[in-house]
Amino acid sequence: MRQVLKGKQNVTAAVVFDLDGTLVDSVGDLAAAANKTLNGVGHDPVPVDVIRGFVGNGLPKLVERLMRHCDLPMDRHTELTQQTLKHYNAAVSATTMPYPGVLEALETLKQMGCVLGICTNKPEAPARHVLEALNLSRFFDVVFGGDTLPIRKPDPGHLLESFKALGTSDTRLYVGDSEVDAETAVNAKIPFLLFTEGYRKTPVANIPHTVAYSASETLPTLVAKLIQN
Repeated sequence: MRQVLKGKQNVTAAVVFDLDGTLVDSVGDLAAAANKTLNGVGHDPVPVDVIRGFVGNGLPKLVERLMRHCDLPMDRHTELTQQTLKHYNAAVSATTMPYPGVLEALETLKQMGCVLGICTNKPEAPARHVLEALNLSRFFDVVFGGDTLPIRKPDPGHLLESFKALGTSDTRLYVGDSEVDAETAVNAKIPFLLFTEGYRKTPVANIPHTVAYSASETLPTLVAKLIQN
């Protein structure tokens, strides 16, 4: 049973983060896994910048988009998804790195009294692996992956259950980088902070958000302002 945090003292806000494209740039490892799968079926590799556009709805959707791009038969989707996950789990943090300023921002948020969580469509096991490998897991009290619940983003229940596990707080904020994250926040009626340097495919002006930011070191100041409002 997943532990729910009870009545933390001096909690100023519960802040839940997306992972890929928000805290870490993981597209290199995702692309490497995808291209190993393509190599296994005799297909040429796809450029990283193309695969970047496939990120955002979880690994099965990434593989689906990849297969459509490569004109592969969709009846192999389950097989190729499992193969890609196998390749990815074997090298989940080979090139993945936190975005500049993320470590400092998380440190400051914790010092401010915020409780932090993760709500990502990446499967929970590799999400935890990435957090451990990059020394980020110490900041997060809960981690909800795309397979933690029977639902996933943009279903608001995925995000709301993440907040529920963190416990009560006067302020709830969600931080992400994509259209899926924005839709989830709208559905859950949670203020949304949009990181503009991630994997979005749409102009910032066309993505619903409460605040947008391009440098992670500015995040604690933005959170502090939202707490005060």
